Amino acid sequence: MDTYLPTLRSFGVYMLDVNQGNYLSQDMVDKLKVGQTKVQVRQLLGTPLVVSAFRDNRWDYVYKFTRQGVVREHRTFTVYFVADKLARWEGDEMPASVAELNKSAAAITAGESAWSDPRSWWEKVVDVFKN
Repeated sequence: MDTYLPTLRSFGVYMLDVNQGNYLSQDMVDKLKVGQTKVQVRQLLGTPLVVSAFRDNRWDYVYKFTRQGVVREHRTFTVYFVADKLARWEGDEMPASVAELNKSAAAITAGESAWSDPRSWWEKVVDVFKN
């Protein structure tokens, strides 16, 4: 029964796709160099999503993509500073480039479109009860 709840729960309710945070690409990360100032890092990566008042030497960049209430993509990237100079960075694997990110987002959106299914709504309902 649990496999059918997401279908029944979202029946007739439209949920927006939500992009939250900073999306970074590998070409942006490749431009980072040890010793860069905070201003230079901010110009390359944008304003960080999380900057702690207690640890101003660490910036966290978080990105989350939610489709129909389900998290499809979640990435984190952290940069560390020593004496206001970039010391190191770490994080999840990033998409190759912004163009690659746009292609993957288009593939996710186009591939899961309700309009791409040629079956009628009645055939979909019958299929739910067949399985």
